[in-house]
Amino acid sequence: MKYSFDTICAIATPISTGGIGVIRISGENAIEIAQKIFSKKITPKVINHGWIIKDNKRIDEVIILPFVAPKSYTGEDVAEIQTHGSPVVINKILNLVLENGARLAQKGEFTKRAFLNHKIDLSQAEAVLDLINAKTVKSAQGAANNLSGVLKTKIEEIKTEITDILGKITASLDFPEDVAEISYDEIIQKIKKSIKNIEEILQNARMHNILRQGIKVAVAGRPNVGKSSLFNALLNLDRAIVTDIEGTTRDTITETVDINGISATLIDTAGIREKSADRVEKIGIEQSRLAIENADIVLCLYDGQMGLNENDLEIFNLAKNKKRLIVRTKCDLCKNSKNDNEISISSVTKEGIHQLKDTLYKEVAGLNPTENEFLTNQRHQNCLKLCLNALKNALNGAQQNELQDLISIDLKSALINLGEISGEIITDDILDSIFENFCIGK
Repeated sequence: MKYSFDTICAIATPISTGGIGVIRISGENAIEIAQKIFSKKITPKVINHGWIIKDNKRIDEVIILPFVAPKSYTGEDVAEIQTHGSPVVINKILNLVLENGARLAQKGEFTKRAFLNHKIDLSQAEAVLDLINAKTVKSAQGAANNLSGVLKTKIEEIKTEITDILGKITASLDFPEDVAEISYDEIIQKIKKSIKNIEEILQNARMHNILRQGIKVAVAGRPNVGKSSLFNALLNLDRAIVTDIEGTTRDTITETVDINGISATLIDTAGIREKSADRVEKIGIEQSRLAIENADIVLCLYDGQMGLNENDLEIFNLAKNKKRLIVRTKCDLCKNSKNDNEISISSVTKEGIHQLKDTLYKEVAGLNPTENEFLTNQRHQNCLKLCLNALKNALNGAQQNELQDLISIDLKSALINLGEISGEIITDDILDSIFENFCIGK
């Protein structure tokens, strides 16, 4: 079924000076509205080159791409106007489109229409947002795979397995004289297979969340132990000021870096010491404590030349409830050997930096995570957990030789939960909350 909506429009490119800007129009009157402001007859299925006109005055030389329903992103008639990338020109053309019968689109409304018109399922719609917000190549690849339907296909496979069992149970219940009852051994075997498939997906839920959301990494330690030098080395640029004067860093500095495919927000903190007469430094120290508290993992640095002392340990103790890595700095100048369970680095020679990145990745991602071609988000994971619980109830019933119509109730519940992932079964509130996170032009 194709839904019918009014005609909407929006700017689909960032509002800033650039080579081109794109205005998207979608709805029953999309091509008609574009025609009203275009200098030539718009021909479907070809690139149309001409001018946007108002009161016989030329506004901009443009290209218009018409897409006739249902062969468009939204499943409706769509016209995309490619203009020169001046914010003034783009907004002027947008106002012309609005004046001729379109209304401004809401957040994510184009993608929402694509979902409602069955061009994509809900997991693919969410992948559009993930792809736009991807911060690393690995997260972008996972989102692209979701958009291409990899997650959708996997969920469909599990649904088919469950539907097959349910269908055989239902057939024997509805037509007991014609259809033999499915054996409990077969039910148990097939439910176990579905449970295994779901558990394999959920096994990597934490990794999926990290790839989508990134992590916060605080670089902590006493003054002048090399925090800012390591910060710069990980970024591979001189972002933080580095001197041999204690207390150079007065404030927390943040930058994003790719750690083996994970987006990590590095937080360079002010050196922590108990006694400081400098009011500004005191504020910086307090911010450092907060950064440690809010971090996902803490790099605890100490000066390798001086060795590990009680002051270092007191600071490291601030991160006792966090994942943390002990890092010995200035190893190019060290004569003493490093302790066990710590990483030795030099921000000058870059020795140990690669090992630190690898160790950081393993600490955050977990040891040897199974690679998946797709990503799941928190909503998918909640649905899968509910499905898993329903399947385990069905499995327990089969193992206890319960009436098969009771087992079928749990199987139906499992299918409902899987249907929420694809959007076959969804409430308006959930739908609105998903598309509220989109930008207006998408």
